[in-house]
Amino acid sequence: MPKHRPGRNRHTVEGRRAVLEALRSSSRLERILIQEDIEHGPQITLIVEGARDRQVPVETVGRRALDRESNTNKHQGVIALAPDPDYVALDRLLLDATGGQQPALLVVLDGVEDPQNLGAIARSVDGAGGHGMVIPERRAAGVSPGAIRASAGALQHVPVSRVVNLSRAIDEIKAAGVWIVGLESGVGQTYTGVDMTGPIAIVIGSEGDGMSRVVREKCDFFASLPQKGQVESLNASVTAGIMLYEAVRQRSAGVGDADRTADSPE
Repeated sequence: MPKHRPGRNRHTVEGRRAVLEALRSSSRLERILIQEDIEHGPQITLIVEGARDRQVPVETVGRRALDRESNTNKHQGVIALAPDPDYVALDRLLLDATGGQQPALLVVLDGVEDPQNLGAIARSVDGAGGHGMVIPERRAAGVSPGAIRASAGALQHVPVSRVVNLSRAIDEIKAAGVWIVGLESGVGQTYTGVDMTGPIAIVIGSEGDGMSRVVREKCDFFASLPQKGQVESLNASVTAGIMLYEAVRQRSAGVGDADRTADSPE
């Protein structure tokens, strides 16, 4: 078997938890690199066993070779080499989200550029049982090694649709019978007063500017988080997590705190 040559520009999954989740998912992996002098604790043992079960080659390399391959500088002694990430077509995502027993729960990111935020939001989507995320192709973070690591492997399980035109994508989401909830400070009802028991897509705006005008105009209704401190707004991943778990709370109770007042999507 030919040895891996470090320094090539490949897509990577980095960190013990992220690599382990990649092995547990259906993600395609080409090879796993493990630092030669690393202690084989429980996670490393599970990675080696999972790679054997999935027939993914494992190679032991020096720390310098692993550092050269790393895109995050936080590999924890383990890197999986993978093809470019697979994005899900929007129509497939909507079919899966609306075809099950649970109402659709999606997150739409309007210009979130920080991979750490993207990864953290994906982790909340996974934890809340959400059906997936929709992100724009331009001027936004994509599924990168940093995002995967920040998601603690959740991006190996959460479907992500990357679209050319976010406004048009929202029209498709609405046509599938999903309500669009825009999260914006000081606008609309307090988030606990918005009924999220039905099929919804939560729109989170960019870290600096919030939602764009065209996306804001597509929203069926708005929710806001009360701000009592000196900072103008919360981090995008924090707000997404609050909204997602409010949806979980309402759905677990079987009822929302308020009736919808907006017209149904076309």
